[in-house]
Amino acid sequence: MQNITRNNAKKKRKGRIVIISGPSGSGKTTLHERLLSCKKMKKVLVKSISATTRPPRKGEKNGRDYFFLSEKMFLYKKHAGHFLESERVFLYYYGTPNKNVQDHLKSGRNVLLCIDVKGAKTVWRKHPRTLKIFIKAPSLDVIQKRMKKRATESDKDLALRLSTARKELKEAKKYDYVIVNDELSRAAKELETVILKELLLKNN
Repeated sequence: MQNITRNNAKKKRKGRIVIISGPSGSGKTTLHERLLSCKKMKKVLVKSISATTRPPRKGEKNGRDYFFLSEKMFLYKKHAGHFLESERVFLYYYGTPNKNVQDHLKSGRNVLLCIDVKGAKTVWRKHPRTLKIFIKAPSLDVIQKRMKKRATESDKDLALRLSTARKELKEAKKYDYVIVNDELSRAAKELETVILKELLLKNN
């Protein structure tokens, strides 16, 4: 009888949101994918699938990489309150479906979000326990080189992204951790270490 009382007295631990954000070209998406492919991290984090109005890139699948929506449908969902956060990022809208995140948190699962700086602010205002990690490249020159290498932006878009990156870098001090992505394997290891320390060792 005592064991039953003691077990019932234990409150189920609520999950925590982990945000990875940073400027375009910082490598945050690549680090996000590496985290999710790591076996030990799969036991700690679940992926939040974002919605977007941008067209799928080669190899991307609806419901696995993103929920690809028309602009009309995205705006309908936005006004209906379906998103935890949503922003227009350059040419397209991006949003984090709220219900999926809340369901995971209530079940005690930690949710990983890879979102832009504006969206991150919205999330941590609503969820103050959010673990905030900022990914930055060693310099703006490196960001520019990475953008040019992937060749997905026009010169005009590239200039806009660099201008936005300068503004976003000023927000790094508001995050719990800043990781410089100068070498991918090292940055990935540092990111894993930070998340494991915060979510497991501190026992929240």
